[in-house]
Amino acid sequence: MAQKMTDEQWRAFVSQGTRTGKLSTVRADGSPHVAPVWFLLDGDDLVFNTGKETVKGRNLARDGRVALCVDDDRPPYGFVVLQGPARLSEDLDEVRYWATRLGARYMGEERAEEFGARNGVPGELLVRVRIEKVLAYAAVTE
Repeated sequence: MAQKMTDEQWRAFVSQGTRTGKLSTVRADGSPHVAPVWFLLDGDDLVFNTGKETVKGRNLARDGRVALCVDDDRPPYGFVVLQGPARLSEDLDEVRYWATRLGARYMGEERAEEFGARNGVPGELLVRVRIEKVLAYAAVTE
């Protein structure tokens, strides 16, 4: 039987290794849009970068509702779904800082600055989602 994760467990689960999140945003016609993202936790916020003119960026500027799913695709399986409102920032110092931290997580410390420089530029956004709802289960098949 699936086991509900504690706050500490789900935070460790989503922060482990280089798991990407599957981000769901709302299109102008109300339909969902899903895209993979690199992300980090910052206290009770989920943080990621995206381009201002991407589908994600345009969707978030219009409707800040977000859901993000992180899963383990190996038995006994597990998943975490985080939901909340997004706030956008174009402050280049913030954008670059978080782009560098994201680069460190997903590409390693030795390439962090490279990814910070590449993604911390005008036209990129820092997205900060206040986590308001969490659905988190481990050992789904046990």
